[in-house]
Amino acid sequence: MDNLIIIHGGGPTAVLNCSLYGAMDEARRSGAVGQVFGAKGGTGGLLREEPLDFGAVPEDQLQRLRHTPATAIGTSRDALEPEDYEKMAEILQRHHIRYVLMNGGNGTMDACGKLAAVCRDKGIFVMGIPKTMDNDIAVTDHCPGFGSVARYMAGTVRELAVDVRSLPIHVVVLEALGRNAGWTTVSAALAREQDGDGPHLLYPPERAFDEEEFLDRVSALYHRLGGVVVVASEGLRKADGTPIVPPIFQTGRSTYFGDVSAHLAQTIVRRLGIKARSEKPGILARASIAWQSPVDAAEAEEVARVACRAALAGESGKMVGLRRLNGPGYACETFLIPIEEVMLGERTLPTEYLTADGTDVTDAFRSWCAPLLGPALPSIARLF
Repeated sequence: MDNLIIIHGGGPTAVLNCSLYGAMDEARRSGAVGQVFGAKGGTGGLLREEPLDFGAVPEDQLQRLRHTPATAIGTSRDALEPEDYEKMAEILQRHHIRYVLMNGGNGTMDACGKLAAVCRDKGIFVMGIPKTMDNDIAVTDHCPGFGSVARYMAGTVRELAVDVRSLPIHVVVLEALGRNAGWTTVSAALAREQDGDGPHLLYPPERAFDEEEFLDRVSALYHRLGGVVVVASEGLRKADGTPIVPPIFQTGRSTYFGDVSAHLAQTIVRRLGIKARSEKPGILARASIAWQSPVDAAEAEEVARVACRAALAGESGKMVGLRRLNGPGYACETFLIPIEEVMLGERTLPTEYLTADGTDVTDAFRSWCAPLLGPALPSIARLF
């Protein structure tokens, strides 16, 4: 009987293991698969021929997957060359693996498409499962992984804003993940319960950053409120496209930038003489099971099950997408997207989700985003 392998790529999320569980469980229940493998450490694990046999994993460990952050089989950001795809196809054939499920973001979908092309005439079926907290994969309404990081941002910023309101003596700049797309940054807007609540300013990367305008806004808010909360993307750029914080280190294809939040806080202190501090949850935002969205978890598992069923039915070179249904409540359906439509395609915030000045979101965004967070966030007591 033919075997199946699951491969993770790119940065982890709070619901990536939900997809892992869904794909693995669906394959085992199908009766159409011999062994179900996971590639240890992403595509590199496949190239090293280091599969994990789920049949050898105790059942109690498998049941914990849906409540475990990151990825239990490991992931990678391997830079793959054309010859690597040919080698992977040879390895798949050698291990009698007929079905491949690749779970990841833009880069992983690019690899999924290239592997599917190489395997097209070899009787190997390759399907993509979407995953990214950045929410920047094209075509699909949203991506598994985003709902949980949005819940984290909204909940954490609500707590932060209450702290700043309690002792209104400074400006706090919180840095959000998402270098080219501002979905994570602006999800912090869901922290607000009423007018005047933080965050008071949002700075996604879709809008050019103007330092003078930023300082004017911060100064005005500080003198009116005393305490100000700013949420800024790690990928802020000036009008000429250069990052507001120069790169501090580069190795191979990777560039490492300095902290945007620290830079902005220091600028406020230096230019305005106002006390300011920076906060950077970083990967804590994408790894939090405490803030995991149950909607996100359920959808992550479902898209993986659909991808598995599609591969077993002979589909290949496609990714499972989510399509929002019209109606009084929130509901999504799954559908298959040709992988060519999502390979390295980047979905940024649409204009209608941002206010004219780019420092806040519209009601349209709040309505779109709110259901993905799951249950209502804890409400804050207000005594005056």
